[in-house]
Amino acid sequence: MKYLIVGLGNIGSEYDDTRHNIGFTVLDAFAKASNTVFADKRYGFVAETSVRGRKLILLKPSTYMNLSGNAVRYWMQQEKIPLENVLVIVDDLALPVGALRLKGQGSDGGHNGLKHIASTLGTTNYARLRFGIGNDFGKGHQVDFVLGTFDSEEQKAVEAQVETVGEIIKSFCFAGLARTMNQFNKKGSGGAGKE
Repeated sequence: MKYLIVGLGNIGSEYDDTRHNIGFTVLDAFAKASNTVFADKRYGFVAETSVRGRKLILLKPSTYMNLSGNAVRYWMQQEKIPLENVLVIVDDLALPVGALRLKGQGSDGGHNGLKHIASTLGTTNYARLRFGIGNDFGKGHQVDFVLGTFDSEEQKAVEAQVETVGEIIKSFCFAGLARTMNQFNKKGSGGAGKE
């Protein structure tokens, strides 16, 4: 059993630790906890780990956010991973900082990475874990906000949830999407947030 776990973000040091790169941040932490490292490969940085007999391909696309679908499609085909075994981790302005929400399908919510994945794969029926980055910005300042960094208080909330994301990734691979949604989307404040 193979799974493709995708963390969305932009390559380049200027994007490190920004809100928009929370997908990269989360996968970096998961890889570190799994004692694996990323290698620069086609369309992205890729790491492999196995958890109780299941092979996990961790992918940080190097295509920039608005072409993320190219990387997802390539690695699905390369590793022969079915759509139901794909999980995309993405930043979400509509959720408070650190809130998590797992869904099996849905709109792109205005997110360019999800939009390109949906258009490339021809479906919105893929699992995505939305990681809240808040929306405390004035009119016309959305780009500056998402490409900015978390303040110290927000960073604590983010760090507290990074470990939870690791649990969600493992549960997705072992228990499946429905059971993982039931477990983690009901945790309320500080947990995965209500649907």
